[in-house]
Amino acid sequence: MFFRSFLKINLRTLILSLAIFSVVVTLGNSFYATYKVQRTLLIDNTLEANRVYAAKLAEMTDVFLNMTQDHLAYSASLLSSHMSDSKMLMNEARRLHQQSDTFNSVVVVNAEGMIIATSPQTLAIKGITIDSPNAQQSLKAKKPLITDPFISPAGNYLISLSHPVFSASGDYLGYIAGTIYLEQDNILAAILGKHYYNDGSYLYVVDRHKTLIYHPKEQRVGQKILNNIAIDEVVAGRENTRTLFNSEGIEMLAGFAPIQRAGWGVIAQRPKEATLAGLDGHIISVFIKSLPVAFFTLAGIWVSAVFISRPLWQLARDTTLIDKKEVQENISNIPSWYFEAAQLKRAIIKAMSLLNDKISQLHNDSHTDPMTSLLNRRGMQQVLDQYQKEQCSFAVITLDIDHFKRVNDSFGHDVGDKVIQALAQLMRNNARQEDALCRSGGEEFMIFLPNTKQSTAFKVAERLRLQVEGFEMPTAGFITISLGLSHWSGEPEAINSVLKQADKALYLAKQQGRNRTITTKK
Repeated sequence: MFFRSFLKINLRTLILSLAIFSVVVTLGNSFYATYKVQRTLLIDNTLEANRVYAAKLAEMTDVFLNMTQDHLAYSASLLSSHMSDSKMLMNEARRLHQQSDTFNSVVVVNAEGMIIATSPQTLAIKGITIDSPNAQQSLKAKKPLITDPFISPAGNYLISLSHPVFSASGDYLGYIAGTIYLEQDNILAAILGKHYYNDGSYLYVVDRHKTLIYHPKEQRVGQKILNNIAIDEVVAGRENTRTLFNSEGIEMLAGFAPIQRAGWGVIAQRPKEATLAGLDGHIISVFIKSLPVAFFTLAGIWVSAVFISRPLWQLARDTTLIDKKEVQENISNIPSWYFEAAQLKRAIIKAMSLLNDKISQLHNDSHTDPMTSLLNRRGMQQVLDQYQKEQCSFAVITLDIDHFKRVNDSFGHDVGDKVIQALAQLMRNNARQEDALCRSGGEEFMIFLPNTKQSTAFKVAERLRLQVEGFEMPTAGFITISLGLSHWSGEPEAINSVLKQADKALYLAKQQGRNRTITTKK
């Protein structure tokens, strides 16, 4: 019974079934390969981005510590001949404490371990003799030192940066130290903490004993972290990336770098789930965009199957008249149909190649600028369409590099490209995850800040402008930028008019002397 049913299946059905199976397998394999490649790429890029970010913060912290030690060394040189002058000691401690937000307090300790000057004086520890082993780290070292965390006589959990004081004859007189309170607002938190984290990403710092000295959750400061491979490597002085689980059991993509001067380590990490959050949607988008090509391909295969099966059906019909001469003549022509079968096979292969080419085209159809990895105009338009569709208000900042032609003329276009790339990185450093950064052409850029007031956007623009002004570009040195700012609150105002207002503001910034931010008046 089964054999007779099988015989009833015609050639057209068999060809069509085989073709559909081939298309589905090929598409499935293509989507799976695309998914795996994109997944690996996202993870690798996130790991590398976190490593670079940690390295940059480690470098910034190292520079800060070096600057701080220089300040302490200068104060130590002033005090070398005035350790018995109480007024001089108090004035210098006060000056060092109040000249910046670097230290939470400053103390001067003599060679016997007695605190002989403090700022602020509200600490009420002047005259106390340091006796705990941790607090005596600087006293025993008799050299510039960044201490391990300890509890001070005033009860503060802190780290101390100290410099010894020697007399003109080389006698050890004591030391001057600036402290950073780890459980209060401090300069370390200011350097590391002012960043946008909206997807579970965060960073933390450990000392050489794997003790947390900075963490977004202040209650965790002072904890010693064990069984963390990233911390083990960074305190050993290695810069690397790792996939690991944090204390809450969340799989994280971590990049880390050591702070060489202090023996500390900076670890930046992002949840793996957040990194891969958009991947499924991307694959679904590729699949949907491939459906029309797949539909037309299958339609072509079906038509081909009809035409291929028709001569064979005619042959089967004519076999009942095998004794007739004209039928035999027709049978003699059967071999020519092998060429048509070969053509069909090549057509299927060509169709599959077309599908794969289409998938590759969709994969490579990037919305980013290749030099800076910022959005290009196509990507910018997609963002604006989304804002308009969702009626999402936004602030827009347009900016370009002042006198950029001079950079190209003086140093060449290669240096100009590096300046553009460096500016793009500074923009990324100041942006939130939901912000859209675009390179609109040449040295011109645009920043879109959704759900952001115009006053807040102005602060963002000014912060970026000041950072660019103080950042030394590769080879080209210092540059400045001019910025124009506008705001779109929703319909009925046209988005294009808001962009023109931002361009007009940029033009005014250029007209008024450059290196400034101009806001359109509503």
